[in-house]
Amino acid sequence: MLKQYRLRDYRFRLVCYVYAISIIGILVIGSAEKSVQSQQILGLFLGTVAMIVVSLIDYTWVLKFYWLIYAFNLVLLLLVKTPLGDDANGAVRWLKIGGFRFQPSELSKLLLILFFAKMLEKYRENLNTWKVLGLMAALFAVPAALIKSQPDLSTTISICMTFAILLFISGLSYKLIGGALAVGIPAAVIFISLIMQPDQKLLDHYAWLRIMAWLNPTQYADNAYQQQNSIMAIGSGQLVGKGLNNNLVSSVKNGSFIAEPQTDFIFAVAGEELGFIGCATIILLLALIVIECIWIGKKSRDFSGTLICCGVAGYIGFQSFVNICVATGIFPNTGIPLPFVSYGLTSLLTLFMAIGFVLNVGLQPKKY
Repeated sequence: MLKQYRLRDYRFRLVCYVYAISIIGILVIGSAEKSVQSQQILGLFLGTVAMIVVSLIDYTWVLKFYWLIYAFNLVLLLLVKTPLGDDANGAVRWLKIGGFRFQPSELSKLLLILFFAKMLEKYRENLNTWKVLGLMAALFAVPAALIKSQPDLSTTISICMTFAILLFISGLSYKLIGGALAVGIPAAVIFISLIMQPDQKLLDHYAWLRIMAWLNPTQYADNAYQQQNSIMAIGSGQLVGKGLNNNLVSSVKNGSFIAEPQTDFIFAVAGEELGFIGCATIILLLALIVIECIWIGKKSRDFSGTLICCGVAGYIGFQSFVNICVATGIFPNTGIPLPFVSYGLTSLLTLFMAIGFVLNVGLQPKKY
């Protein structure tokens, strides 16, 4: 389980990127909602401990228990359906045990990466057979359905994209990819046309309203205001921003025009108070983290290590891309947090543990 590692193999560059983006997140969260800044600092401390501990545990030993990881994930998601599940804003996505409250769907993102890293390595040679693909799809569909039922469409989309990335890295046939696109693109067009009908039953009402508000913000102004104000805030920051913790009456954030600015729309606060330079710095750091994860995965001693690193890179990269697109109005409002920047202890701890696994992959002796 624990090995003697060489300090020079520890990827301190990745750790520096993670700390830099996390510190920016703490500063912006403090400006957005001072009352939760101390909790995010605590999350950084706990995340650091978790990252160090995980980075020193041999990931190949952890993957020996891949079926236990999968079962543990399902148990957590099922517990949300029990009286232990905690409601917030009409969705039951949290577990509350005593005074401890966390979101299992966030942890599920990492647990699924670990499970499928082992499964796809095991069945890599026969991946392009319908039997193996059907098995993978069935194993993925169960936790995905549980997350979707919470309801949590944004996390469902996130894990679907990560799963697709893992399949692609594992060598999914281009013929199958082409066939999927040939069917998927027309199906997506039909799906969009159907959900635009007022009496549609395919999406929950809240998700339908978000899409319609994005397509027609004037007609659905009550639902579009958050994104419209986010765009206004980012634009008003100009080059260098208005400064953190400012008291300007012209501030969109200070006027409370952005709901929950410390979470899903933290990029809007960063844009207004740190300006273009601050936003570019956040995007650059996130990109460097993704690139570093891929680079470590490329040099992994085995294929499961490569999948872990690429899965974590996809997880961070996709969430970053979607969150920023939502804040700038390119995508409809989804509710996906910005990695390392948005407030949320479960999300932050999960991300630090994911980085811990990537660091351990980098610490392992190479076969060549």
